[in-house]
Amino acid sequence: MGLKVQNVSKTFDEKLAVDNISLEINEPGVFGLLGTNGAGKSTTIRMILGIIKKDSGNITWNGKEVERKYVNFGYLPEERGIYPKVKICDQLMYLAKLKGMKKKEAEESMNFWLNRLEVEEYRNLPAEKLSKGNQQKIQFITSVIHNPELLVIDEPFSGLDPINTELLKSAILELVEKGTYIIMSSHQMASIEEFCKDILILNRGKTILKGNLKEIKESYPANKIELITKENASGIIKEVGLKIIKELNNQYEISINEEADAQRLLKELISRNIIVEKIEIKKPSLNDIFIEKVGDK
Repeated sequence: MGLKVQNVSKTFDEKLAVDNISLEINEPGVFGLLGTNGAGKSTTIRMILGIIKKDSGNITWNGKEVERKYVNFGYLPEERGIYPKVKICDQLMYLAKLKGMKKKEAEESMNFWLNRLEVEEYRNLPAEKLSKGNQQKIQFITSVIHNPELLVIDEPFSGLDPINTELLKSAILELVEKGTYIIMSSHQMASIEEFCKDILILNRGKTILKGNLKEIKESYPANKIELITKENASGIIKEVGLKIIKELNNQYEISINEEADAQRLLKELISRNIIVEKIEIKKPSLNDIFIEKVGDK
């Protein structure tokens, strides 16, 4: 049955932080919760987790009202939440026990995740001795060590280099395969596109876009071309009346009004003996859609 948020609102000192939002996650997977800074994402997350109380509406997990002491949720906040002076193994064990795990079970889970995220060698060091990226991996372990049914991750790839980003991505996918429900909040739109089937975008506490990400993107017409040529083609692109959005080393992102613009450009390039290594008609990215929906507000 999963998570259901129905008509939930929250006000702080007469300021409406979350305004009548609704969302559902009915199967294991990753749900994208997006918005600008101050849009209401953190307040929404904290209400879902039972950290703060809603003013109105309903939040249920598997059909039962969410109460913090009864749910098995995990939370990776954007801010660092680990103890800098405490050894990694000690604080992981402490947090696991707070979640109700027995010592043996907690040790097994801790050992698994330390090895899985390649930080086993740091287990006896205080957190302050670790790099920002490794601290982020430890913080991720604190959110999953107790095998949560629902996991909320806020900017999960913060501070990670490309290799460790891929490592954490693969761990998230494994959690989904094991049946975990995940809410991901991030400003890295490429990561949301990679993971999320459904999204909700908030702006000033209100829902401005919600639904299946693929269907949302398909509802937009193609509006640009990605072009790579062997030699410079900027002059020809401008001659046929098209606008270059980005240009670097004969790689172009070009604005179009209709798909026929791409065919017209390709015909002209071929007639000028310009070697085209790639030309692709593209719909707006999630980043484009996000900026359109909230950028001018």
